[in-house]
Amino acid sequence: MSLEDNLVRVRQRIAEACKRAGRPIEAVKLVAVTKNVSPDRILEAAGLGVTYFGENRVQEAKKKISVLGDKAQGLRFHMIGHLQRNKVAPALRMFELIHSVDSLRLLQAIERKSDELGITAKILLQVNVSGESTKSGFSPQELNSVLEVATGLRHIQVMGLMTIAPYTENPETVRPYFAQLRELTEIDPSVLRELSMGMSGDFEVAIEEGATMVRIGTAIFGSRCYTREENSIGMDSSAG
Repeated sequence: MSLEDNLVRVRQRIAEACKRAGRPIEAVKLVAVTKNVSPDRILEAAGLGVTYFGENRVQEAKKKISVLGDKAQGLRFHMIGHLQRNKVAPALRMFELIHSVDSLRLLQAIERKSDELGITAKILLQVNVSGESTKSGFSPQELNSVLEVATGLRHIQVMGLMTIAPYTENPETVRPYFAQLRELTEIDPSVLRELSMGMSGDFEVAIEEGATMVRIGTAIFGSRCYTREENSIGMDSSAG
């Protein structure tokens, strides 16, 4: 199927999930995951109405945005992969939202660099609701204290929460994890308004459980090639 056909199908599935949940379709943002996707394909998706693009790696995003040049105007890039502290400065310059703030040390690094740049960084706190050792993020039990620290920082605006559910053939098996993330917003509903959860294999369940952003790559762009190292450490699990 063509990219256009894939997008039509994904949007239809989003609309149907929203209808089942009694939610307006406008409540859910489609973040097209563009790891290992060329700049030309990004522009093609943009021409088909995609606004938000999720990148996993700072260096890859930097190269693509450089190639796109003026054509990147109007495109909104989000950081959805693990962010190293030494890449915070370029990340803040490129991304309007960082989904994957997974440690206090990263939080503090973002605060310092945002202060230096004279900006306010918009972030999501990544929560490891499944408890898997292979996934990053704060535990649900520590989120309350982390949120207290984060909301006290002058150059950071916490927008909500993010999680990566375990890979599964049956999306229903991860519904409890999405429901748990939604329940965690009750810690401070006025701050935790965004929920980034759900990828190509489970985004409909995520929407039914309250996702406001779904990160979809494979269902839009098809399967992409990953290095042996990326596959061995599960990097592709965050690629939509």
